[in-house]
Amino acid sequence: MKLEAPFTEKKIRALKVGDAVEICGVIYTGRDVFHKHLHDGGMLPPGIHLRDAILYHCGPVVLEKQGKWRVVAAGPTTSIREEPYQHEVIRKFGLRGVIGKGGMGEKTLAACKEFGCVYLHAVGGAAQVLAERVTEVTGVHFLKEFGAPEAMWEFRVASFPAVVTMDSRGNSLHHEVWGRSRAALEEILGMKP
Repeated sequence: MKLEAPFTEKKIRALKVGDAVEICGVIYTGRDVFHKHLHDGGMLPPGIHLRDAILYHCGPVVLEKQGKWRVVAAGPTTSIREEPYQHEVIRKFGLRGVIGKGGMGEKTLAACKEFGCVYLHAVGGAAQVLAERVTEVTGVHFLKEFGAPEAMWEFRVASFPAVVTMDSRGNSLHHEVWGRSRAALEEILGMKP
């Protein structure tokens, strides 16, 4: 299904675990340094607002030619590294979506439920394919301060594929898979009666 900007709370709360979406609109990147910056009281760039936005855990490979940026690779980074910060960033800035890989923990799941946000899983190892879904780099912030991978990139995307794996109802596909895997392992090891 299409998930088009504006990313309103109503649209996000309608999504459920397992829904495949194609994101269309402007999204922002943010990794470890950016999350810590916001968590510790740092400001967003002037004119940038994350309310009703989607933040992508991504350190893209971006080339500049004649003053124009081109995204070469835009794969997701492992999201759990942002767990110490994500709840507060969702709460404080009004995020509606977080894209990454590998899932997140209990604090982020609680924030998704309380504030109307979802975690969207993007396919790891498909960085070049995902870069093709970036139609334009509309801005870059904190490039000098944080460096290219940690900067806040502003991407316009078309049909960017992701799957809802944590929804605003408190459901987590990651927890379900972990539970089934643990049960299967216990059975194999003879740990279950």
